[in-house]
Amino acid sequence: MKHAYASIFLVPVCLLLLLAQTTKADTLKITSNPAGATVEIDGVVVGTTPYEMKVPGGYFRKTHSVFGARLGHPMTLRVSKDGYATKEIGMTEGPMPWVALNGTYHGDYWLLKTNQFDVVLELVSKSFTGAIVATVAGNSKVEMRPELSVEDVVQQSKPAVVLLKRPDGQGSGFFITGTGVIVTNAHVARGEQTLVAMLATGQQLEAKVVYIDPDMDIALVKVDGNGFQHLQLADLTTVRQGQTVVAIGNPGEGMPFSVTKGIVSAVGRTAETSKGTWIQTDATINPGNSGGPLLNGYAEVVGMNTGKIVRKDVQNIGFALSSTDLIEVLHRFYPAVSTPNSPATQASDGIGSLTITSDPDGAEVYLDGRFVGNTPATVKLPAGPHTVQVKSTGRTDWERSIEILKDSQLNLKAQLLAPKP
Repeated sequence: MKHAYASIFLVPVCLLLLLAQTTKADTLKITSNPAGATVEIDGVVVGTTPYEMKVPGGYFRKTHSVFGARLGHPMTLRVSKDGYATKEIGMTEGPMPWVALNGTYHGDYWLLKTNQFDVVLELVSKSFTGAIVATVAGNSKVEMRPELSVEDVVQQSKPAVVLLKRPDGQGSGFFITGTGVIVTNAHVARGEQTLVAMLATGQQLEAKVVYIDPDMDIALVKVDGNGFQHLQLADLTTVRQGQTVVAIGNPGEGMPFSVTKGIVSAVGRTAETSKGTWIQTDATINPGNSGGPLLNGYAEVVGMNTGKIVRKDVQNIGFALSSTDLIEVLHRFYPAVSTPNSPATQASDGIGSLTITSDPDGAEVYLDGRFVGNTPATVKLPAGPHTVQVKSTGRTDWERSIEILKDSQLNLKAQLLAPKP
């Protein structure tokens, strides 16, 4: 009986020893230069650099037993500090299947790439150089120009488009400055510190990921050099439903720098997201086109191709994030976006700001007959008279005539009433 009791006692002791070995904690360290940067892991702020945390040993190496702690999801590190470009890094490798010796599948797991992440932050002033050119609200005289042919739009724009390669796929982007700043989607750049940028000439350059806005799905990457051909931006006030648009990008199953043509099908919010204003187009957009430009007839960017609806019963519904949302993000680094061909009288009259809200929220806003977004909205307008219309389905349209003064800030709230029975 003594031996029987001893055997029963030894089994749990062995299990405890095994668990102790497989769950032993290791230290994960995160440092930055300069120090004192905010550390976010999977979107949660956990501290500032230098930062340390204890994690199970199974997060760094495969455990010896199914009882060991395993990392069941990928992890993303985001390090930010005022005045410096934010860095976002994929911390893990995987997924990898956990299969026991008897062939039983116990799920997937991920492993941390290293136990210490050293992040070098670059000054914003060093990363965001050059000048951005945009056609913004009030520049309507620019549209008196004759539109270019599709061939001319492509010829002028293609040298500014890039193919962006990452280890697990590719996307598109385009230069917005001559100093090497490239715009793309956040989902093209997320988890990587560098991408490979291939130009239309075939030249390949290292592109550093210098900023990511996951909420707006916008990323900025930077290559070294000067003199890059770059594209001008045109905000939503220049977009008309039915106008011709051209998409340039790099579909994964097609040839690089492919061109598709379509029209602006609609402009507004989408049911899938409340962030940003979207341009719906029937120009073909495929995986790999993400981050590429949607161009108007003047070879100006009106949107950034982002995705499409994939269903058997739906065809030719693609979406581009509006360049107005892109301009808003770029204002964080380029406070004064220059506008080409602005009339001298307009420059002397100055610019004012208009903020529009409504009840109910989310109504469509039209300025001088052009759609500019949904409420709440803030737009820049040249000084002078303007007409504001706010519309919502099932409600009576709201309209006002306003006068914008130089450097003024005007706030309007539209009460949209249900029509009388």
